[in-house]
Amino acid sequence: MNIQNNNNYLITVTGPTAIGKTAMAIEIAKYYNCPIISADSRQFFKEMNIGTAVPSKEEQEAAKHYFIQNISIFDDYTVGDFEREAITVLDELFKKNNVVVMVGGSGLYIDAVLKGFDDFPDIDNSVREQLKEKYETLGITYLQEELERLDPEHYSNVAKENPQRLMRALEVCSGSGKPYSSFLNIKKNSRNFTSIIIGLEAEREVMYSRINQRVDLMVQAGLIEEAKALYPHKNLNALQTVGYRELFSYFDDEYSLDFAIEEIKKNTRRFAKRQMTWFKRKEETKWFNFTTSPHIVINYIKENL
Repeated sequence: MNIQNNNNYLITVTGPTAIGKTAMAIEIAKYYNCPIISADSRQFFKEMNIGTAVPSKEEQEAAKHYFIQNISIFDDYTVGDFEREAITVLDELFKKNNVVVMVGGSGLYIDAVLKGFDDFPDIDNSVREQLKEKYETLGITYLQEELERLDPEHYSNVAKENPQRLMRALEVCSGSGKPYSSFLNIKKNSRNFTSIIIGLEAEREVMYSRINQRVDLMVQAGLIEEAKALYPHKNLNALQTVGYRELFSYFDDEYSLDFAIEEIKKNTRRFAKRQMTWFKRKEETKWFNFTTSPHIVINYIKENL
């Protein structure tokens, strides 16, 4: 528990994809009659629904949600933008409620709200252009090897299959002459709330089984049709994500449909593993098995308010 303000409390529900975060967050929000802020960067986009597991209409009616399908895939939206907007919304919400729930699996976005976005130096655009050219000609392996060489500390934590994250880190390394990790956590922004973090987890085999089942349900719900509608825009940053990228390869005749679906499952399992690595580093998180009754979690929260 991170104590900043004894009057306002931000209850954050984290954990890997498909673990049941939304359902738990809604139960907590219903108990405290408070709203929910989503910190799932994939659910921000109004054009994406099935593949990002956006909360259903019934779930959104059960508790007021913010930052669900609030921007377009065509918008340029950064974690810094999210931090500024989320803090502004929280300031307003805390005028009416002394408890707000935040839920999501995007660790970087959660950290931005809880402790502030790290202050990086301005880098000349030419550095990023050069990195893009290297990526296009040499592939993602080049980015991975360069980051491991220039900043092994950040390399050990970064999402290694995400070229945007790799290029952003390399951009700072190359442009500043300092490791990306050296700019992290330098300044602590003040927050007008006390943070309580709840983590949901499961045995790896159970977690992977839930992911496989969710992907099958997404396909049944129309994921292929959703991806087909987005296919003309496949090069946008917002669509460089699991569940869409694999189907774009199917539409390009690079994958069979069955193989694309298996790739979605495999890459989602890898994503969940990276999420757990990120969240497990936070010693202040109180972990519960995903089957834990919400009232047990709420009792823990009550004891710490």
